[in-house]
Order: sequence, then structure tokens, then C-alpha cells
Amino acid sequence: MKILYFAWIRERIGLPSEDITLAPEIKTVQQFLDWMKTRGENYEYALEHDQVVRVALNQQHCNDFSSPLDGVTEIAIFPPMTGG
Repeated sequence: MKILYFAWIRERIGLPSEDITLAPEIKTVQQFLDWMKTRGENYEYALEHDQVVRVALNQQHCNDFSSPLDGVTEIAIFPPMTGG
């Protein structure tokens, strides 16, 4: 699975992207984010306030962290966007 990081999340993790294999028990976006935080201090720091991060699954914004990961090949994680 391809994981993409944007803005300050990318800076805190130290990578623009990576390819990972998820364990079969990780079935939802929230489980994925919880698991990511266990991967090291930089991941924990980047995702410490996971309720404010935004996630896209296969380039579609995901508003519900209970969304399943079945069939997902790409997850993008980015901070809230502002603009005007």
C-alpha cells in the first residue's frame, strides 16, 4: 500500500511517501492511524492529534475514520486545509 504524506505531516515524519504492508487486523482508517503512531517517535509526533488530520483513500477524501480499508491501494495523510 502506498502512503503519501503532505505539509507538516511530511516534515514531522521525514518522508514524502512509503510503501507498507498492513497487517490483516488493520481494517479501518482509525486502526491504521493508531498503528502508524506505534512506528516511531516521528510518526507519533506527526499524528498526535489525529482528529485534525485529513485522510484520502485512493484519492477520495474520507470523512469517517471508521471507513474500511478494503480495496484501498493508496492512503494520503495531510493537515487541515485553509484558503480563501
